[in-house]
Formats: sequence, structure tokens, C-alpha cells
Amino acid sequence: MKSQKRIGCLFRLILLTVWIIIFTKSLMLLKLNRHTLTDKSTIGNLDVDGVFQCYTLEDVVRTGPKVAGKTAIPAGRYKVVITMSNRFKKRLPLLLNVPNFEGVRIHPGNTAENTEGCILTGRTIGKDFIGESKLAFAPLLEKIDLSIGEGKEVEIEIE
Repeated sequence: MKSQKRIGCLFRLILLTVWIIIFTKSLMLLKLNRHTLTDKSTIGNLDVDGVFQCYTLEDVVRTGPKVAGKTAIPAGRYKVVITMSNRFKKRLPLLLNVPNFEGVRIHPGNTAENTEGCILTGRTIGKDFIGESKLAFAPLLEKIDLSIGEGKEVEIEIE
């Protein structure tokens, strides 16, 4: 009788574990907190799962109509995938379903002239500038790629 109860408990534990694996997908959350807004750019901090990763630089946040190639994307939460960029000829993170924007990527760059609605990464910040961009981007791309490879969803929340 005791062995049947043990087998029953073990069976339920196995079923619960399988259910958790199949029906709960873990999430990697990138959180961009915009903190320095000027008339030329927007600088922020990017956290990965609650831990600071790098600084960001975007175009100007506008309350009025979008200015093509010179407007930061709207605050919100977006799914992130990695695809081949035709423009940069390499695999880069792509934000999906951004209202009124297409092809929004995360990539290296230093000033607003290097972005057309995209999010740039950096390890240092200055006025309307981020530095060591490639050094900041490489580990971020690796983390995103690894998470996707593990079957995790990746999202970015922009405030």
C-alpha cells in the first residue's frame, strides 16, 4: 500500500513538472528607463531581468506627430526577436509590433545621427552621446541569443 502511494505521489510530481515545462515559458525582460531627454536625444538605462546592463541612446521623445527617422518609439512593451538585418548585414535584435514604426532594432551607435528610431547601446554616457557602444552591445546580444536558444520569450518594456 505504501509503495502504491509513493508511486502515485511520484507520478503526480512528474506530471506537474511536465506541465510546468510545457505550459510556462520563462521570460527575459529588458527594461529601458529613459532618464535624460534633450532636444537632440534620449538617454536611458537598460536592465536585463532587473540588473543594469548598459546605457541607451534613442531619438527625441515627441508628444506630437512622428518625425520620420528622428523620433523615439512609443513607451510600451514589445516582443524582441533576433533576425538578419539587411541594412547591417548581421543578426540583430528586432522589436515587433511597434506602432507606426518598422525595423526597430537594438544595435551599436553613439549619437542620434546613428539611429532612425532604433535603440543604441553604450557603456559610457555624455551629453547626447554614449560611448563604448560595441563593447556594450556584444554581451547584450549574447544574453538575448542565449535566452531565445533556451526557449525563453524576450520582451522589452520602455518607460
